Amino acid sequence: MATENLDKQKTIDLRKKHVGPSCKVFFSHDPIKIVRARGQYMYNEKDEKYLDCINNVAHVGHCHPDVVEAGAKQMELLNTNSRFLHDNLVLYAQRLQATLPEKLSVCYFVNSGSEANDLALRLAWQYTGHKDIITLENAYHGHVSSLIDISPYKFQQMACAEPSQHVHVALSPDIYRGKYCEDHPDPAIAYAENVKDIIEQAHKKGRKIAAFIAESLQSCGGQVIPPVGYFQKVAQHVRNAGGIFIADEVQVGFGRVGTHFWGFQLQGEDFVPDIVTMGKPIGNGHPMSCVITTREVAESFMSSGMEYFNTFGGNPVSCAIGLAVLDVIEKEDLQGNALHIGGYLTRLLYDLKKRHLLVGDVRGRGLFIGLDLVRNRDKRTPATAEAQDVIYRSEQFKPPMCFSREDAELVVEKIDQILTGTSGNSKLSLMGSHSSWQFPQKHWHTTS
Repeated sequence: MATENLDKQKTIDLRKKHVGPSCKVFFSHDPIKIVRARGQYMYNEKDEKYLDCINNVAHVGHCHPDVVEAGAKQMELLNTNSRFLHDNLVLYAQRLQATLPEKLSVCYFVNSGSEANDLALRLAWQYTGHKDIITLENAYHGHVSSLIDISPYKFQQMACAEPSQHVHVALSPDIYRGKYCEDHPDPAIAYAENVKDIIEQAHKKGRKIAAFIAESLQSCGGQVIPPVGYFQKVAQHVRNAGGIFIADEVQVGFGRVGTHFWGFQLQGEDFVPDIVTMGKPIGNGHPMSCVITTREVAESFMSSGMEYFNTFGGNPVSCAIGLAVLDVIEKEDLQGNALHIGGYLTRLLYDLKKRHLLVGDVRGRGLFIGLDLVRNRDKRTPATAEAQDVIYRSEQFKPPMCFSREDAELVVEKIDQILTGTSGNSKLSLMGSHSSWQFPQKHWHTTS
């Protein structure tokens, strides 16, 4: 091998010396050194086994043999940029488009979710001729400068940062802890009216809306499931103002929600975004992503006179891997697995809620599930201190799609032990993550 196997402390020391200090590791008090993985399991340098409850990147399972083989075979043959004709690019674009509504027909391949969302903003700015963006409370869309500006989850952590004058923050459509809850007669309309109000206020200041952007289900923002009809109403208000709708599927796409291939489809067949961005699970760990939009938006982007080129986006190896991921999802019915195992896990968590008053809410779709901890269920008081007590434990789930019933049972067993104050002696540990728990200023990474 090209690299030696280092002592764990040596790895830590070298990381501290050579890697930027803001690049944090999971479980920083005692970092886990992972040396190999397979399916939904990861192994440290002592060959101790972890059940991966966080990895929405290794979508079809770590090191899936079909995906590894597809990438290796194409790498042996050719890898080059997309200025050359190659079948993998067009076949993958055709295959990916077939999962989406017909109007979403033009693909731009890039290398990360951040690149995809940044390009989506450029498309919106060019197509509309407007500049302003509406985003949601607690939203996170990526790490490049343009996306930090539209990610309250990030920019609100910066003590001296001032929000961009081009960015407007709408209420998160959270029917558990938000302004309009499940007892409201129509929370979808109420939350959409907030977007309409923002547009009207922007117009009064002479500003114009280019786009509304939202994750189809908010992840870092607290596993928020928008009420059905919300996106339709928002899209109506935004399009009436000359803007377009961007659906960020970077974390929730590719069958994770179970009933549908894309999260935005939970809103109903009558809703189609103008742009969809995707990443993370698209390559099962291989760095690739995609923006898909309408022919009208794409032609407008071309009319700017600036050629768009991405050196690695859509290269033959990436597209071979992307095709293999789609094959595995279909062959192993992983969307169906997400529906059935996710439903089973959700039922187990509801049973857990009956035993622990600390659990205020269980929410999610498919294998996109979260718990909300509260001190008082009636008042829904955030259980901040109690949550600190379960830090480095498991509380949100976006695992590989090959999760099993036994995995679900182990997850709930471990959470039950955590909430009752016991640790258990299982040799199999859980690796989970909490991105916000409704408190986007906190980062919790968990194990048990």
